[in-house]
Amino acid sequence: MTGDEELEKSYSTKEVVAKLRQLADALEAGTTFEIQIAGERISVPPDATVAFEYERRDGEEEMEIELKWKRR
Repeated sequence: MTGDEELEKSYSTKEVVAKLRQLADALEAGTTFEIQIAGERISVPPDATVAFEYERRDGEEEMEIELKWKRR
């Protein structure tokens, strides 16, 4: 991935549960969380900031879990 890009991948409920568990375990242990999204391997460092976002618009609601960190 180069420059400014956005990747998105949908997972089954079972896969989401497993990924969230892995993320929670990594955050709790202070270790790197790794995930593959649309063929791209992403490493989230333990000092990443986690935010929950909620949006309501045009009869729809959306919630996102956002992780941010500086590139090294």
